[in-house]
Amino acid sequence: MKKIEAFIRHEALEGIHDRLADMGLPSMSVTEAKGSGRQKGFTESYRGAKTTIFLRPKIKLEIVVADPDLDRAIDVILELAHTGEPGDGKIFVYDVEQSIRVRTGERGGSVLAPHPPGEAATS
Repeated sequence: MKKIEAFIRHEALEGIHDRLADMGLPSMSVTEAKGSGRQKGFTESYRGAKTTIFLRPKIKLEIVVADPDLDRAIDVILELAHTGEPGDGKIFVYDVEQSIRVRTGERGGSVLAPHPPGEAATS
């Protein structure tokens, strides 16, 4: 299993989520984040005072996928998050050693399996 951690623009999230869900990869965690990269900060004026903003708003997207799904998931993120402008984001990939469904204690790759029809995703 692999964990994909992607820092993307806000406007890319909905398309990425929809496409991954259509591919059978609906599970993800989303966090509001701020960060800086190679793009320059921008100057803002507020009540006559100028300040330089270096931290840009981003979405931190975390997805755990089975190894065979890794490249497909990355390709979706790359396709839908890419604008060609500075600030498009970054993708990091990590090995996942264990996964455990808290509700049942189930372990391993089956934790990533979608829920059977009619079963609520409560774990």
